[in-house]
Amino acid sequence: MKKILLLLFLGIYPMWLFSQSKGSIDEGVSISEVMVYSKRPMKEIGAQLTKLDSMALKENIALSMADVLAFNSSIFVKNYGRATLSTVAFRGTSASHTQVTWNGMKINNPMLGMTDFSMIPSYFIDDASLLHGTSSVNETGGGLGGAVKLSTKPARNEGFGLQYIQGVGSFSTFDEFLRLTYGNDHWQSSTRVVYSSSPNDYDYRNHDKKINIYDEDMNIIDQYYPVERNRSGAFKDFHLLQEVYYNTGKGDCIGLNAWYINSNRELAMLTVDYGDDTEFENRQREQTFRGVVSWNHLREKWRLDAKATYMYTWLAYDYKRDLGNGIMAPMTASRSYINTISGAIDSEYFVSDKWLVTASLSVSQHFVRSQDKNIILQEGDKGIVGYNKGRFEMSGSVSAKWQPIERLGLSIVVREELVGNKWSPLIPAFFIDGVIIEPGNITARASISRNFRTPTLNDLYALPGGNPDLKSERGWTYDAGLSFAVGRENLYSLKGSAGWFESFISDWIIWLPTTQGFFSPRNIKDVHAYGIELQAEGNLWLPRGWELNLNGTFSWTPSINEGEPVSVADQSIGKQLPYVPEFSSSVIGRLSWRDWTFMYKWCYYSERYTMSSNDITFSGKLPPYFMSNISLEKLLKLRWLDLSLKGVINNLFDEEYLSVLSRPMPGINFEIFIGITPKW
Repeated sequence: MKKILLLLFLGIYPMWLFSQSKGSIDEGVSISEVMVYSKRPMKEIGAQLTKLDSMALKENIALSMADVLAFNSSIFVKNYGRATLSTVAFRGTSASHTQVTWNGMKINNPMLGMTDFSMIPSYFIDDASLLHGTSSVNETGGGLGGAVKLSTKPARNEGFGLQYIQGVGSFSTFDEFLRLTYGNDHWQSSTRVVYSSSPNDYDYRNHDKKINIYDEDMNIIDQYYPVERNRSGAFKDFHLLQEVYYNTGKGDCIGLNAWYINSNRELAMLTVDYGDDTEFENRQREQTFRGVVSWNHLREKWRLDAKATYMYTWLAYDYKRDLGNGIMAPMTASRSYINTISGAIDSEYFVSDKWLVTASLSVSQHFVRSQDKNIILQEGDKGIVGYNKGRFEMSGSVSAKWQPIERLGLSIVVREELVGNKWSPLIPAFFIDGVIIEPGNITARASISRNFRTPTLNDLYALPGGNPDLKSERGWTYDAGLSFAVGRENLYSLKGSAGWFESFISDWIIWLPTTQGFFSPRNIKDVHAYGIELQAEGNLWLPRGWELNLNGTFSWTPSINEGEPVSVADQSIGKQLPYVPEFSSSVIGRLSWRDWTFMYKWCYYSERYTMSSNDITFSGKLPPYFMSNISLEKLLKLRWLDLSLKGVINNLFDEEYLSVLSRPMPGINFEIFIGITPKW
């Protein structure tokens, strides 16, 4: 905690000290003091919104959105290992309580309810926003923790454009990026390709094993943790994104977005595995297509957006084992087929300068078939176990935004959802914000909302274990906070926010073991999550072309189980939820001079319990860890092309850490990138 406060202080203090100078910054040129004032769009009245800048998204081709969020926000990123499942969770909730949209399409897996952010290249995202708590109701239902809004934009290029980046890193990692663009007054086309591959065979110290050292009499005289190699963790990921936009020039734009994913990943062995990796094969494959056709109609006082989307996902998990004859026998052959067809309409109408009315309606039809062809039923016979279900979903909302005076804004949102044949109760949300002190643009905000999340298809129908009698999770969330923005032209700028939140979630779904030997979900928990969120960003413009940018976040998130004990042995009541850090923080520093850029990134997570009882007897707890990355980039502007050279060091201090129990993580590693952009 002291380290976090010290780093934030060191970042802010030089800006404050420098701002006290009444002189000049270069050759005696006088800089007059100006007031920084920004007006929040009416659509964002009272919302707790974090927007990621384009530099954070494009900073490193090798980054997934999981990596970007870890260093640019205070939400928890749960990472199962390099190039494996990565999920995010707001404010002490679970990954399935975070809703994710891409170009208006909801991309949460309808089977599992979550999104794998390791499968979203940051270079495929042009705009990213985090909607905390109540603010998610503006976008979608079900975000008991919040929502992540991702989108792409037209390239806005004239003529042909090309960019190619080649990355080479530790563990024989190769990352390649290619973008082809074409544009004129009406048409914009963009093709992006990302291909990443690696044996992923990094070394790590295994703290789950101890090796004894014996003397001549076979007495144990010492012990040590062995250094092992990540086994069976190779991956090959291919992404292709095609976009075409046509702008009539009269307020109408038609767009097509098509994203194809082909991934082949081995699942690395655990730190507690003693077997020979040549005797096992643990592999996950995925093919996903996401397509969006959109029409945007813009007039002076109103806007209408319409979208039709289609998503297809094929997931395969295979586990094979050598039975001793040199032939790999399949133990598990799981296949999942997901088809989703959806459509949405969004509209906005400015009744006057003080009133904005919005309405939205979306419908989705899911078709899911999940099966395992190698389940042993009885007496050695094999059969197919799984389910084949469809589900219809509809979500509609209306809102009214009112600014009676320029310094005050109020908003009310009402959302209603239909899942299957069951209507949810009304989901209301109320927001208010106002500028309380104009110097410094000090703004206060507050909000309250109700929300619901329907059980996933696996929760309801998985065989064995599904529970069709599950109830929807429901909760209330309260938010309040302050924000400010100050600065002096061409010298410095500083903005920040502080917020408090409190959530009460009932009928929390959790999978528990049964007497039949498998797990099954139940509504058992009442969770009370509360805490604070801090964010600050500062820019300092120095003499001779130097520029310094600092961005920091901090969150304190107790998330306590306040439900009834499941049994007399249940010790989870009053305890922090598993895998929820109470404290998290991040800091990014960027120093630029002419065509050089140096960046330092740091993130921190406090200890996480692995059991709901917070008992450390069996599996213990995961110790806190911090992560430091640095990079140095040089731009070369040549006659016929622009050339960028970049070096990256990840895990600078060779931290030994785990994000998830028994899932090894890499130590210090390196990457080099060369980017080429021809000038036609």
